[in-house]
Amino acid sequence: MITRREAALRLDIPLEMAHRHDIPTRQTEAEFALFLENPPAWLEQSRANRTGKRPVWVQLTCEICGVTEAARPKKWWPEFTYLSCEEHGADELPAVAEGMVRGEFDGIGSRFIGIVDRPAE
Repeated sequence: MITRREAALRLDIPLEMAHRHDIPTRQTEAEFALFLENPPAWLEQSRANRTGKRPVWVQLTCEICGVTEAARPKKWWPEFTYLSCEEHGADELPAVAEGMVRGEFDGIGSRFIGIVDRPAE
């Protein structure tokens, strides 16, 4: 069975769009394959409008333990140097390089902290 969230990931559309266009909460692989063979007009239009500048989904991976999660990227997310789960300490990441300073961004996905190393000013 495929959940609505999994269907949105495979279609590369926001979960909100999947809900708005009545993608079922659960469907079989065969039902999903049939949907892909005959995509509705709204999906065709969505794909045609994609600029490719910003991904709909990104894969977040903890640098320490390897836990992964698919998430919708936010506009305010910078380019992260590292991602780690909230339960890991900063001492578990590689040391900050000389001449760099480290910043942390909480609330990345459901469990991650984004780490950004940038040159000291």
